[in-house]
Amino acid sequence: MTFRLRAARSQDLEPLYEMAKLTGGGFTNLPPDRDALANKLERAAAAFGRTDDALGDDQFVLVLENVDTGAVRGTCQLFTQVGQQWPFYSYRLNTLTQYSKELDRTVRAEMLGLVTDLEGASEVGGLFLHPNERAGGLGLLLARSRYLFIAMHRTRFAERILAELRGIIDDRGGSPFWDNVAGRFFGMSFQEADYFNSINGNQFIADLMPKHPVYVEMLSDEARKVIGMPHPTGRAAMRMLENEGFAAEGYVDIFDGGPTMTARTDHVKSIAGSISSTVGSTDLDEGERALIATGRLTDFRCCYGARKLGEDGTAAIDSAAADTLEVNKGDIVWSVAR
Repeated sequence: MTFRLRAARSQDLEPLYEMAKLTGGGFTNLPPDRDALANKLERAAAAFGRTDDALGDDQFVLVLENVDTGAVRGTCQLFTQVGQQWPFYSYRLNTLTQYSKELDRTVRAEMLGLVTDLEGASEVGGLFLHPNERAGGLGLLLARSRYLFIAMHRTRFAERILAELRGIIDDRGGSPFWDNVAGRFFGMSFQEADYFNSINGNQFIADLMPKHPVYVEMLSDEARKVIGMPHPTGRAAMRMLENEGFAAEGYVDIFDGGPTMTARTDHVKSIAGSISSTVGSTDLDEGERALIATGRLTDFRCCYGARKLGEDGTAAIDSAAADTLEVNKGDIVWSVAR
């Protein structure tokens, strides 16, 4: 089977909805709601259709397509600037150190403070791969294709980039972090708050969330243990982000306490290592394994393939990749080593 990433279209609504029902909750960027998903696709269409290359408030949606059958089996998203329609809130984990001369004792207290430090950064998110396709490196293809898209449309993205990882969700679909922090003030379950956020945004957090820092020691053991911890299904994604140069810098999600990873956009490995080449040949037999992409905006396509870079700025690629990407000799491709 052959797979490629491409720009999402309005016809992808139903497969996206079917995948959204498989996420198990805590997945704000892929809500199991047709209207919300349709709005995402409409916003993506506007982003793909914008002709100028200035940094704006865009959302791009990509889908993983089985080329042989046309079936959509995964998706991922890119946001060019978070916090433009409504504030982008995070908790920042800090340490307060206090010393008593009389007791000759130093006390260090960890505190969670509500911040909007990451406002204006770009975001990679919304990555979901159908459970039946979690083999053969397709998750890596989904994740890293986003960085090639950024490299190919660099002026549309900010200087800083983030990725939010889903936090710990229990067997009931609840969140120990939510139950012990925000849930005490909102009178809503985690599932209710998460769904409301995915449909309406998180301005309600600003309206009702206490603005004073939260002392971590005052939380339950269950809540403390999950701060900054990814959901078990997200551990591989966290490793991939770390391999790309992302780091956890104390920011956690306000709903489930999952880690928010950040990096300088130009320092992300797959962006810094991407190369633009003219296709010199489409019949390469053996070469370096790579992710190869072509096309701008709605014409974007990305797949695995083999490449051999020439000193003259050309690249030879294998025929299967050329067919999947629909490129010929003389076309421009971007690539990065697998």
